[in-house]
Formats: sequence, structure tokens, C-alpha cells
Amino acid sequence: MNAADTAFILIATALVLFMTLPGLALFYGGLVRARNVLSVFMHCFAIACLMSVLWFALGYSIAFGGGNAWWGGLSKAFLSGVTADSLTGTLPEVLFFSYQMTFAIITPALIIGAYVERIGFGFVLLFSALWMLVVYAPVAHWIWGAGMLADGGILGETGVRDFAGGIVVHETAGLAALVIAVLLGPRTHRTTPPHQPGMVMIGAAMLWVGWFGFNAGSALAANGTAAMALTVTHLSAAAASLTWALWERIKFGRASLVGLVTGTIAGLASITPASGFVGPVEALIIGAIAGVLCQEAVSLIRTKLRIDDTLDVFAVHGVGGIFGTLMIAVFGAGTWAAQLGGLAVVGLWSVVVTFVLVKLVALVTPLRVDLETETNGLDLSVHGERAYELTS
Repeated sequence: MNAADTAFILIATALVLFMTLPGLALFYGGLVRARNVLSVFMHCFAIACLMSVLWFALGYSIAFGGGNAWWGGLSKAFLSGVTADSLTGTLPEVLFFSYQMTFAIITPALIIGAYVERIGFGFVLLFSALWMLVVYAPVAHWIWGAGMLADGGILGETGVRDFAGGIVVHETAGLAALVIAVLLGPRTHRTTPPHQPGMVMIGAAMLWVGWFGFNAGSALAANGTAAMALTVTHLSAAAASLTWALWERIKFGRASLVGLVTGTIAGLASITPASGFVGPVEALIIGAIAGVLCQEAVSLIRTKLRIDDTLDVFAVHGVGGIFGTLMIAVFGAGTWAAQLGGLAVVGLWSVVVTFVLVKLVALVTPLRVDLETETNGLDLSVHGERAYELTS
């Protein structure tokens, strides 16, 4: 065990959890109507709790158990055989488990943005549980296998490069969000603006800070790779924020706060897979392109395809993660065949399994709330609470 590495990943683990609670909760919560903000908080918090228990029970073993190149197996279910003295590289294995648990929390939590304001709470919990176990955990094994720096899974062995989750996190969540949005159908009130842009900014700022644990922590050591990953993460986020705002100004005559910080998230998602393989100049290029690319993806999904991916999960996270994964090949840190092949295999798995899960879970618990509940808001109708003494 290396004490410096261990201390660093202890901090990174807290930072990645901070991304979901409260970062993502505030970011998503500010974007919805006032009568639905508590339902978003409820989804984020409940998913964090449920994924933690399921990661302990089965998820960690499926993703990082011995098994084979396709399947981690169940030998480490309930942390069987893992003690305070067990090591993964230079880290206590129980810390590696905890760090990876925060990834398993935020990935299904990202999908929340596609279905807010009209989803059944029971559906959210059952779907998220199954999705993490049969989509996220196997994909994590295929690419990261025995560890994030080891090529232990079938896709990692073929040369697929994904430093911190462009495929494992952002592509899987983005495509799942798109599938659910299509099957769920649009909201009754699609054009309602964000109820609290200030809350959105605060959440985005927390995500930005937490992302240092996400990307730099993926080095699994306190070393130069972690330092470079932190630096390029920041630069990409900054560049994407600026180009998103500039592109908004060119197209609409004004730059919005919500747009600026959405650009931040686009830059962060796009640099995630490449953060361990590129330098500062490449990071600026990735971020600068991402700010325009993801904004155009939002326009395509919303206005041309008319899909109500409510908070633009696919356009920002899915497109950003896929774009960043391809930029690894552009800058020579991976091969085109491996990167495209990894995206195709994981994309197909994510779409097909998500579709099947939605259909199956909907047989058990309602996919969508009724019209009256949607109109009145989920906070009071479903959870018996309200965030504000307001009617807006």
C-alpha cells in the first residue's frame, strides 16, 4: 500500500460522490419547474443509496471480479474475501471498491435528466437497479476489467481506451436516456423554462470541482498522470463554456447563464475519456469543439427530432463522451478501429438492454405518472412535500 496514493483516492472518492450529492441534484433540480424540484432531489438521493447497496452486493464483483474477459463473476459478491489488508495495485481494495461505487452511483443518476417531471418513482428505482447491474457493471468490466489501468476486459484487450468513463459512464447513460425519453414520450409542458438558474450554476460548479476526483482520481495514484488529467479537465471545461456562450450569442443574440454552465458540463464529459492521454493544447481543442458540437446536438434532439430528453442528457453527456472517445484516436493515443468498435459494441448493448428493461419494468410498476400528477407536479402529488410556498 502506498500512503500518498491512498490519501489521494480517499479525497477523490469524496469528490465523485459530491458530484451526485449535491452537485447533480442541484444542477438538475434548478432546470425543472418549481413543483418538481424535490422529486429530482429524491431521485438523486434514492439512487445514490440504492446503487451503494447493490454495488456492495453484486455490482463490484460483476465489474471487477476475477471471472473472465466478459464477466467478472460473483466471487467478490458482498465483498467476499476482501479485508482491510487486501490490495488493488497500491490501494486498499476496499477503497478501490468505494471509489468505483461513486461511479456506479452517478452513471444511472445522469439518466434522471431524461425523464424528470413525468416518471413513476417506483419505475426509477427498479429500472436503475437492474440497469446498473446488467448494463453499467458489465461494460465497466469489458473496458476496465481488473482495474482502470489494466486491460482485463474483452474490449480493453482489443485496445479500447477510456481513461475515466467516456464510454463506460457517458455513452451508456446518454443512450439509455435517449431510449427512455422516446419510450416515455414528451412532457405536457415542454417549454417551461428552468425555475432557478442560480441553482443550476451552483450545481454545475460543484460538478466541475467534483470532476477533478472523477478524472484525476482515475489515475489511481498521486502522480503526474493524475496532475495532467486534472489540468486538462479544467481547461476543456473552460474552453467549452466559452464556445457554448459564444455560439449562443452568434445564434440568438445573447449568452445565457444556463447555456454557459451547460457548456462546462459538455467540456467535462468530452475530456473524460481522453483526460489521461492528452495534453493541455489537445484539451483546449476538445473543449472548444465540444461547446459547439453539444449545443448543436441539443438543437437536433429538441427541435428536429422532437425528442423530449428533458435536460439534454444524450446531447451533452452521450455526444460529449462519444466525441471525446473518438478524439483519443484523433490525437494518436488509440486506434480508430478499437475506439469505433468499443463505441459500437457498448452502444448496441446499452440501447437494446435499456429498451428491454423499460418494457419489463413497466409491466411491474407504471412508467409514467397520470396527467393530473404531472400537471400538479411530482413533489406534492408523489412525495407529499413541496420545495417552495409558490404555485409557479
